[in-house]
Amino acid sequence: MTAHTNAKTPVTLLGLGAMGTALARAWLAAGHPLTVWNRTAARAEALAAEGATVAPDAAAAVAANDLVIVCLLDDASVGAALDGVDLTGKDVVDLTTTTPAQARARAASVTSRGARHLDGGIMAVPPMIGVPEAGGYVFYSGSPELFETYRHVLAVPAGTRFVGSDPGHAALHDVALLSAMYGMFAGVAHAFALIRKEDVDPVAFAPLLSEWISAMAGPHVTRTADQLKSGDYTTNVVSNLGMQTAGTPTFLSTARGQGVSPELLAPYFDLMRRRLAEGSPEEDLTGVVDLLLR
Repeated sequence: MTAHTNAKTPVTLLGLGAMGTALARAWLAAGHPLTVWNRTAARAEALAAEGATVAPDAAAAVAANDLVIVCLLDDASVGAALDGVDLTGKDVVDLTTTTPAQARARAASVTSRGARHLDGGIMAVPPMIGVPEAGGYVFYSGSPELFETYRHVLAVPAGTRFVGSDPGHAALHDVALLSAMYGMFAGVAHAFALIRKEDVDPVAFAPLLSEWISAMAGPHVTRTADQLKSGDYTTNVVSNLGMQTAGTPTFLSTARGQGVSPELLAPYFDLMRRRLAEGSPEEDLTGVVDLLLR
């Protein structure tokens, strides 16, 4: 297949949930001929009024164009949509949130049916799509040739980051980053719970919390990565494991005193104590990563 230009490449999109609709509008705004399909047909009506062609079923939508973007609820939905559809010669880009194992299995299934496959993990929420300054992007993995063929088209709704030929790596990067996000959200929830019953304005507290997280997160992430790569967890340690573990009772006691459940912090503190028992008090917190692998 030959490379396509950003302005003229026709796109087929399967799935018109909040994210799918945002993607559709970004491609339409950029001038791409767009064919859409959604199991609930009513969701396509607004896009039809904006210039999209609405296919009666998934097979017709896939037949309409070489480039087929899939953005559905889950991997089972992708399987149901593509079941019995002729994929010969098609280029399938799956932006559905899945596990790495599901992405690899989907790639094998799609390629066995005569198509090329690219998996994507969207690091954005719908309002960020089509807004370059919002900073959203999509991880892609799988066929490097397919990515290069359509990279300018894929860059229309959000930035692109290719993370390798293993089809599961986009999903892996996606879930890893989102897992860190939820861990951060857990800490934020605990912090707000501590002040909830006090005469502390949460709006005034918020920038303090945000600034502190930003100041701590960047250096910690970089230091952890460097230590994991070198295997030396005692390099460039700022606050060692022994000292930090010794301080955990204060946090648990404060939570009890404020009437706050420690359930968001306690599991991590347990891991710190386990690592201290097995490792060295001079280490950083990096050894906790190894405990999670057991």
